[in-house]
Amino acid sequence: MTMPPAPLKAVTLVHVRYRRGDQLGHFLAWVSLVPVFISLGGFISHFIFRRELQGMFFALGLIISQFVNEFIKTSVQQARPETCVLLEMCDSHGWPSSHSQYMFFFSVYFSLMTYKGYGLFRRTSKWALHFWLWSLAFLTMYSRVYLGYHTVAQVFAGAILGAFLGAVWFWFVNSVLIVYFPAIEESAFGRMFYIKDTSHIPNVLKFEYDNARAARKNMAAKDN
Repeated sequence: MTMPPAPLKAVTLVHVRYRRGDQLGHFLAWVSLVPVFISLGGFISHFIFRRELQGMFFALGLIISQFVNEFIKTSVQQARPETCVLLEMCDSHGWPSSHSQYMFFFSVYFSLMTYKGYGLFRRTSKWALHFWLWSLAFLTMYSRVYLGYHTVAQVFAGAILGAFLGAVWFWFVNSVLIVYFPAIEESAFGRMFYIKDTSHIPNVLKFEYDNARAARKNMAAKDN
């Protein structure tokens, strides 16, 4: 007697569906992938090229937030809307929305970073940056309802939880953990991977630009 084949399950990381011919749905399907782009493109590139402690702990907070989301989902076990049948997502839970939680955590933490003057962005350009950032956060939240993956209550729950966790994690990193940043820089791990903290530098881009120019001038003077 042959055993029936095991049911197949898709990798849902980029498995987003929309109605054929629905241009808005097509656009929102791409919008709902913003968390994936941030994680795979943004933070991996940051570690390769920047290796800033602020960015690393930012990424760690997002990972912790997603574990919290998964724990709550498996504990509450609230079903997704009926459209989950068409989306083949009924075997997973919907409350709270992980996409909304991710984007609101990211938006709150990033907004607080720019407000405090951390990172590469100047305070003069922060309003335009915040506009695009928060627009993406709300569009992501809307996309999950429009595409049928979540109810309105589920995306709002994710947004509120993400904003709360983002604010708490920012306070924890920059009030408790930041005093250990110099020790991490000077540790064997920090020296091996060139881990650094530039929280104390008001304008990181200008600082790096000036130092790069000064180093080039020094090398040219030595060659002469």
